[in-house]
Amino acid sequence: MGTSLFVNGHFPRRRALIILVSALFGFALTVVWSAEFVDRTIGDNVASGLLGHEVRDAPIEGALAGVAFALATGVAGTFTACNVAAFSAIAPLAGSVRTRRGRLAQVLKPLGPLAAGAVLVSALYGVIVALVGTGMPQFQESAGGASSGVSPRLVQAMVVYGIIGLVMVCLGLASMGLVPDPLARVSARYPSAPMFVMGALIGAFLIGRPFALFRQLFRDAAESHNVLYGAVAFSLQAVGNVLIMAVLFVLMALLAGDRLGRWFAADPRRASAVMAAAFIAAGVFMILYWDVRILARREVIWYPMAPWA
Repeated sequence: MGTSLFVNGHFPRRRALIILVSALFGFALTVVWSAEFVDRTIGDNVASGLLGHEVRDAPIEGALAGVAFALATGVAGTFTACNVAAFSAIAPLAGSVRTRRGRLAQVLKPLGPLAAGAVLVSALYGVIVALVGTGMPQFQESAGGASSGVSPRLVQAMVVYGIIGLVMVCLGLASMGLVPDPLARVSARYPSAPMFVMGALIGAFLIGRPFALFRQLFRDAAESHNVLYGAVAFSLQAVGNVLIMAVLFVLMALLAGDRLGRWFAADPRRASAVMAAAFIAAGVFMILYWDVRILARREVIWYPMAPWA
């Protein structure tokens, strides 16, 4: 059976335990996660600090201001719930770095396909937003006649992030050999395909994203009807999302890559276990947070949440 970056063919023992612990971690994170704190206290302050002024509800004056706004809010959006799953890419990337003596280009090589996938999907979505305008579900915040009280905007988010979560869980199970590797065939021809797919998933976070600062950028692009501006702004938003993750990876690889590489090389099953745990935890978080907890917030069902969540 072929392998990909996420499936090395060396499957860990105690796979049931890995699944249980990872799923419990993802569930626990949904219980304590506070969108209000992360979006406003962290996201707004980071974006305001980068741009030098208060950004929430501030008008975006022109395309250049919109480009700067896109990159700054993309960096700020790294810390929102949409991007929790993106950090699961850190595990396989770190495992691919064997030595500190390697060239910087070797360290950065996996980040190229990751960024390419994110930019492609986000740019295409930016073009669609500019063409369609404000008639998209992203602007439909009223629940209308829906008895659940869930607006079309949140329904879109639930569908998109639920699918992303299922893909993450599938990749985690494949890392442990419990399901066939969905990327095996394409990886045999294009070894960088797994990181491109991961980037595409990160780019897909923008589809229906509820982050308030992104909605400001979304409306500006939609009202402009400028496809170039929509593509560039959304691309920079996605680049901002992975920027901090990329810096963390480079620092990890350069400062601890030698020891980390030896640790993974000593037993290839360790890499499988780490990747599986990261993907399953991220996938469970996405599914429970976006598809279950949202219904609980609308009092459709009950779900445990911390008082501050």
